[in-house]
Amino acid sequence: MNGARIGVVTFPGSLDDRDAQRAVRLAGAEPVALWHADEDLRGVDAVVLPGGFSYGDYLRCGAIARFAPVMGEVVAAAETGLPVLGICNGFQILCEAHLLPGALIRNDHQLFVCRDQDLRVTSTSTAWTSDLELGEVITVPLKNGEGGYVADEDTLDRLEGEGRVVFRYEGGNPNGSLRDIAGIANARGNVVGLMPHPEHAVVPGFGPDEPGRPRAGTDGLRLFTSVLGSLVSR
Repeated sequence: MNGARIGVVTFPGSLDDRDAQRAVRLAGAEPVALWHADEDLRGVDAVVLPGGFSYGDYLRCGAIARFAPVMGEVVAAAETGLPVLGICNGFQILCEAHLLPGALIRNDHQLFVCRDQDLRVTSTSTAWTSDLELGEVITVPLKNGEGGYVADEDTLDRLEGEGRVVFRYEGGNPNGSLRDIAGIANARGNVVGLMPHPEHAVVPGFGPDEPGRPRAGTDGLRLFTSVLGSLVSR
């Protein structure tokens, strides 16, 4: 979608905002820098909440960021269909803001994990996954200390039953997330949160170089191209 403008929010403590802006640019859209204190979204077509340690992860990860002025605008816009992607700390913020159910807690092994992570794609019906193939395995970096996804059994069953589990960890669960969940969506499919970092897998040559993997290093870029297609169909 030529001319699409995708906002990337910077909170105090964000550290992957520039990477997300770069991914947006490589996907073919215009990145728009949004600040946590902004009280409008400057007419963007979608929003990315990047990874990092917003407000130093005080209280809980994302617990303070949910009260940032910009989040009031993000929540209101998401409820009318604006595509929103939360990556790592952004996923935590989406849960704290109740745009997504559940919570992210400290990894079950109590250690920070940083590695390339295989993910099984379990839904392609969201605004951020339409360029992926159902059932395929993609590889993107993972780096978190509080990445364990938890929710009560009824919520987990509802996510499963409604097809809202978007990604599952493949080849081993790195953080104790229930049911190997790595990413989920809201009921409408315009809001997606995941712990791994697709914005770090957008350039060839920076991913696993394996036979039969022609997109090695660029698996994450397809989340950003997916949203451009969803904007055309809105």
